[in-house]
Amino acid sequence: MGALPTSEDVLDAARRLHGHVLRTPVLRNDALDEVAGAKLWFKCENLQVTGSFKIRGATNRLLQLSPEERKNGVVAFSSGNHAQGVARAAKNFRMPALIVMPSDAPAIKVEGVRRDGAEIRLYDRDSESREEIAAEETKKRGATLVPSFDDPYIIAGQGSAGVEFGQQMRDANTPLDHIICCAGGGGLITGLALGYRHFDPDVAIWTAEPEAHDDWRRSLAADRIEVNAPGTRSICDAILTPSPGDLTWALGRDSLAGGCAVGDNQIEEAMRLAFRHLKLVVEPGGAAALACALFDLPEAAKGKSVGVVLSGGNVDPAQYARIFAG
Repeated sequence: MGALPTSEDVLDAARRLHGHVLRTPVLRNDALDEVAGAKLWFKCENLQVTGSFKIRGATNRLLQLSPEERKNGVVAFSSGNHAQGVARAAKNFRMPALIVMPSDAPAIKVEGVRRDGAEIRLYDRDSESREEIAAEETKKRGATLVPSFDDPYIIAGQGSAGVEFGQQMRDANTPLDHIICCAGGGGLITGLALGYRHFDPDVAIWTAEPEAHDDWRRSLAADRIEVNAPGTRSICDAILTPSPGDLTWALGRDSLAGGCAVGDNQIEEAMRLAFRHLKLVVEPGGAAALACALFDLPEAAKGKSVGVVLSGGNVDPAQYARIFAG
């Protein structure tokens, strides 16, 4: 594979991942259509193995390792969903794994990593660098670093969700006019664009982010990478990267239509509506695209068929209870 993955690379990844990941369902709901003012189709990656799309990229990356590399294991850094994806993939392939996680990561995600047998190194977000810790551990162990998004095999693996979505919409004989997908580092949305556009090259794809952490929206508007201010926070822990990645920006700057953003209170309402109408548990970052579809739908998408990616469901139970109590 070259520096940037292609649609063919994503199709290859989808074939490679067959039997390793779930083919997640696509759901519809008339009540949510009424709120959005569009016909919404939900790709439910919150029902994926480990509760998010991240198992796709992690598995595709680990499948590239040689027998010697597998013996030395892998290192990753993540607030939770990538951590769980790498831990599960490593367990499936009987490889050692170390995951560098922030000390304030949701307990449910930390528990998921431990349950799959990975070693955990906690760090402080404000005083330590996860990149430096991971680099040190990778060198010490002779391990392979598995990035969360800025890696061609990771992007291609995440893009298998777009291949599935495209196949499912083709089977439903319903082409999508637009897709809204969360964007942290950008591995999912850029991979999804490569995968889905194999079936429909004209679909418009929009990023979804919290208002306080809208680096993709600002980057696409300015046509250059914009960085979030240090210390910026949101309930969407899964998508709080500082800026688009180098590879993902190279893919996304010309292929994405623009950005949407909503407040944390709107994301919480989207979580409540997902449970009420779809009977789904969706974490804050996983609900960002739904919130944007309901509360910040681009003018061009109104009245159209819109795909919405529900990217994860690993929400802390106490946080979930608080959101519903509110």
